[in-house]
Amino acid sequence: MKHNHPRKRVRRHLTVKRTPPGASPGTIAVDPAAPKPKIRVTAYGPEALVEEEVRDLKQLPKYLEKYPVTWVDVIGLGDARTLEELGKIFDLHPLALEDAVHADQRAKVEEYGDQLLFIIARLIKKDERLHSEQISLFVGKNFVISFQERSNDCFAPVGERLRIARGRIRQAGADYLAYALLDAVIDSFFPILEEFGERLERLDDDLNSRTAGRVISQIHDARSELILLRRTMWPHREAVNQLIRDPQRLLGDETRVFLRDCYDNIVQAIELVETYRELCADLRDECLSFVSNRLNEIMKVLTIIATIFMPLSFLASLYGMNFNTGASPWNMPELNWRFGYPFVLAIMVAAVVAMLFFFHRHGWMGKTDAAEEEAED
Repeated sequence: MKHNHPRKRVRRHLTVKRTPPGASPGTIAVDPAAPKPKIRVTAYGPEALVEEEVRDLKQLPKYLEKYPVTWVDVIGLGDARTLEELGKIFDLHPLALEDAVHADQRAKVEEYGDQLLFIIARLIKKDERLHSEQISLFVGKNFVISFQERSNDCFAPVGERLRIARGRIRQAGADYLAYALLDAVIDSFFPILEEFGERLERLDDDLNSRTAGRVISQIHDARSELILLRRTMWPHREAVNQLIRDPQRLLGDETRVFLRDCYDNIVQAIELVETYRELCADLRDECLSFVSNRLNEIMKVLTIIATIFMPLSFLASLYGMNFNTGASPWNMPELNWRFGYPFVLAIMVAAVVAMLFFFHRHGWMGKTDAAEEEAED
């Protein structure tokens, strides 16, 4: 079945490396289209909290000296000088800073000595299409630096918990803040997955309402997006497991306990993706089966019609030869018979009735068993 409306295809991410070939490791090459960095500092302790937008990076060390934990949230990766200056202030490894700027990395965890832990996660977003953005976290003894490609709302619950001092986040250290941010990224997967579940249910309903031809392209788009979800989520499992398993001095034992819950969440999200992929494959097979059965029904009707007209065509062609009866008494004697025309019509009607009775007796007419079961469902 062909449709005239244009099909909206799912665009896939392409890896773009902006550093020139042969460039020294740690070279920062920003995307010209990336927004300029906006830096917001949240410094806190059990008794106090301050939130400020910083324009002069030289003010950052005072937060480190005054407050137990400092969270520097960098939104936008469009200024290499600002990023390099941040790297100097917090002694960030140039290779890690390069990975933070080249926002096409898979989720991973890297440790640089005993003073710096580097975590990359990917945030799934849906605007006009489904895509992912990189979230980079630098974890030090008393600070966390987060790099975001664009402003996101996934960290808003963490900021609210800090403001109202809910839970143990204000009493804990920088490692717990890093866990909270990573957990917020992973929790953001579930609304997307919930929407996918509802989307697949709607596709199933559309399929049962006999609009299979239009559903096929939608199933293909959903399958492509599920592949993107799977490719984005799977590396988080190994990254979180590495944080739990490896002996890293920057993560306390209490924080590792909370990371186990984070690990359970990502495993649950991956299982949902796998379930939806299987459901999507089942819907595709059901849709193709429905289209095939529909085509078989149409072909059966057309075959019956063509078969019925075969003897009628034979009779019409036989009596259309018009052999001269004057030349021989055997040449079409019915041409001179008074009831010849009604006789031929009666033979045609009798042939049609006989064939219809034969088809019905053998069960070749009406719905097939599969079509009847589908109609009952």
